[in-house]
Amino acid sequence: MRLALAVGARHLGHTWPNPSVGAVVVGETRGVPIVLATGVTQAGGRPHAERVALAAAGDAARGATLYVTLEPCSHHGRTPPCVDAVIASGIARVVVALTDPDPRVSGRGAALLRGQGIAVETGILEAEAARAHRGHVKRVTRGLPALTLKLARTRDGFAAATGPRLLITGEIAAGHVHLMRYHADAIMVGSGTVAADDPRLDVRLPGLGPGSPVRVVIDSALSIDPAARLVATAREIPTWVIATEGAPVGPERILAGAGVEVMRVAADAAGRVDVAEALRLLALRGITRVFCEGGPRLADALAAADLVDEAVILTGPASLGAQGIPAVGPGLADALARRFRPVSAWPAGPDLIETFERTA
Repeated sequence: MRLALAVGARHLGHTWPNPSVGAVVVGETRGVPIVLATGVTQAGGRPHAERVALAAAGDAARGATLYVTLEPCSHHGRTPPCVDAVIASGIARVVVALTDPDPRVSGRGAALLRGQGIAVETGILEAEAARAHRGHVKRVTRGLPALTLKLARTRDGFAAATGPRLLITGEIAAGHVHLMRYHADAIMVGSGTVAADDPRLDVRLPGLGPGSPVRVVIDSALSIDPAARLVATAREIPTWVIATEGAPVGPERILAGAGVEVMRVAADAAGRVDVAEALRLLALRGITRVFCEGGPRLADALAAADLVDEAVILTGPASLGAQGIPAVGPGLADALARRFRPVSAWPAGPDLIETFERTA
């Protein structure tokens, strides 16, 4: 099952709206277990992992065991259900990490397999699978994508200073951030980050550039500069801007002409984009995993709305040495103290990368 989880992790960020499932077919030779085949949900969400693994195993799957990180689907979509393929393969036993909370499946897949005489075991490495499939689970149960918040800070706790852009972390940490981008369905920032940094928000690791995710900008008043790099490259990488319903129409026409898709949601009490509504809209569009690289203000708004599932904080070795903008605002600090637990901390060269996970 650990192998199945590792295989499934390869395509995180590339199978939405479907989860990236991992599957392993295990047979036996002279009483010794042997891996016959592995499979992962393919880019775009099909074919599913079980079908990939079973096709690779071929006739050797008969009498074997299938390990899968999420319960095999039992409903007809654009392709027949995976339980049909499992039954037809002659698999004798299926080991499932996580029962699929999708109401179209949710225990039905396991029941259909048992009804065909196939032994089914569930709950193996369930917590790890729940973490891996967090985006899928949250989307089908709450209508929201899972959200990872990333912030970088100086050793004395600042995210930015007045003047030129502040480069906080080094090459190793930057590479890790690009890998996190690669495994996200969408990268999200606020209009302030676009104005201050003019970011590209693409993946710049060798060979992974074509896997750059959708770029999302929260821009209440449609103030984004049409000359921004995100706009200039919108025909190369899908770029969505979410504004309030009352934002002016003129800028939308300019952005649309450049290939940007503008969406609108209700405003909050302060007249800004209601971030919860923005995330619900992304979920409706099929997004399951959002990687937020916005600044402290957007981070605080997301934390205040209780929308953050994971926080990744990168701390550089240098101090700002002057008053700047705190990286962790009061709303996020309160959320981290009350609803999160530290899960890892590791050095990335001279930098420190800490990950915090929501507990409830």
